[in-house]
Amino acid sequence: MNDKLFCLDGLRALVTGAAGSIGLKTSVALAKQGSKVVMLDYREDALKSASEEVTKITGYTPDVFTQDLSDIQAVKSVFNEVEQKFGNIDVLINNAGIDKDCLFMRMSEEHLDRVMNLNFKVPFLLSQSAVLSMAKRRFGRIINISSVVAFIGNPGQANYCSSKSALLGLTKTIAREYAQRGITANCVAPGAIKSPMTEVLSEDAKNAFISKIPVGYMGEPDEVAYTVTFLASKEASYITGQTLHVNGGMLME
Repeated sequence: MNDKLFCLDGLRALVTGAAGSIGLKTSVALAKQGSKVVMLDYREDALKSASEEVTKITGYTPDVFTQDLSDIQAVKSVFNEVEQKFGNIDVLINNAGIDKDCLFMRMSEEHLDRVMNLNFKVPFLLSQSAVLSMAKRRFGRIINISSVVAFIGNPGQANYCSSKSALLGLTKTIAREYAQRGITANCVAPGAIKSPMTEVLSEDAKNAFISKIPVGYMGEPDEVAYTVTFLASKEASYITGQTLHVNGGMLME
């Protein structure tokens, strides 16, 4: 019996930040739908554990690639290195990201640059390499993980909100420029999702978040992963330049 929701057979996906909660669940979801998966992260031990978890759940053993994406010079060649090692990448999922929170007037340029580099410049550079490769085959999927705060702002996160907002413009531009080459580009904007990033919040902060969510609870990483998997599929070929919100109604557009 075929229990696949969408067809990813024959496609190879690169997931950045793959050792994190959303990256791991996305890798699992992609593998379940038939995609070959390359998991990329800078944390070698965590990446090994994450890949083993994918194998345990799906029976499929993903490829792994260790790389510190904060090294911008290395990022310029990493996509080509991944393709040379594992084969053509059909789906790029720019999931890796960091936050360095501070009130706006106290935020240093270092904190601004670190967040903008990893959250925006890295997806920009990886997408450039991806488009060059995908355009030759006239097929590709680029999926950028944005955030609900790109639309509503958040105190103490001027750098993070700005980086996630910048992804929206990048995504729409790629979508317009390369639609006729068979490449789609879309964003997924998670709301309050259970993750190590949200676990460090105080109970008051969590409750404040939940009070703004009509469904009444924080989402699971799986719920983001399912949305990413749909956009990666062949069935989503007529969707491009869009942002799919996964936020329990926290923001309605």
